[in-house]
Amino acid sequence: MQLLVSVRSVVEVAPALGGGADIIDAKEPDRGSLGPVSPATLAEILVLVPAECPLSIALGDLASPGEALAAIAALELPARPAPTYLKLGFAGVRSPEMITRILACAVAAVADKGSSARVVAVAYADAARAGTLAPDVILAHARAGGAAGILLDTHLKDGIGLLGWLSPSALATWVTVARAHGLLTALAGTLTLESLGAVCSAGPDVVGVRGAACEGGRQGRVVLARVRALRQRLDAFGLPVTRDSARGSRAGGETRDGSANPLPNIVPKSRKTNA
Repeated sequence: MQLLVSVRSVVEVAPALGGGADIIDAKEPDRGSLGPVSPATLAEILVLVPAECPLSIALGDLASPGEALAAIAALELPARPAPTYLKLGFAGVRSPEMITRILACAVAAVADKGSSARVVAVAYADAARAGTLAPDVILAHARAGGAAGILLDTHLKDGIGLLGWLSPSALATWVTVARAHGLLTALAGTLTLESLGAVCSAGPDVVGVRGAACEGGRQGRVVLARVRALRQRLDAFGLPVTRDSARGSRAGGETRDGSANPLPNIVPKSRKTNA
């Protein structure tokens, strides 16, 4: 299981890597749950992230294929041996067909640049608050649009974390079905050191954090000691993970015998505040 740590500036890269992050995620928390960093900041971060370390880049919430094309066109994506993930969400988009088109355009734009970067669709556990479709609907259309992975996150960062919206059993079902669809799986959303156990029990490929890695919350600064504590907590579970599960599984979301794999009917539970 890999630990993704979101950094907003070049000064946060070293403590994230030193603490044991597997994936460095470039994201500006002042711009929302998927806020992109500036091109200058991204360039600085790229210099410090080793080529063998996976990199994730938040592109924001995109409402149309044109926005997807523009976001990809603005990126400088140097060739790297380690994977590069491009995360995009769909706040305000209520059409399943539009979500498929946005993803397909993003995937095509990446290919046109000659890049091997992988597009990751982002679903929100608090979909109603984001004005978008439910997580199971996003999952169903992610592979159709050519996404390599899917992240289940929270749109609003108001203290109600992922476990305030979905139970551990619902998360486990989500991960199982997403993996059956050939998607790399990631979970995030105001996770804490204390909540990692329940999240890890769902068995995602990646667990993502920002606030838990920072001194002073998600608007603070990533510190090595906090990242190290998260790394140790994650390692304590020792759950197996299928590396690069986005490749090799059936694109149509079928089981090994060829039968359809049904999507989970994920219903938010009673919400609680994750401190």
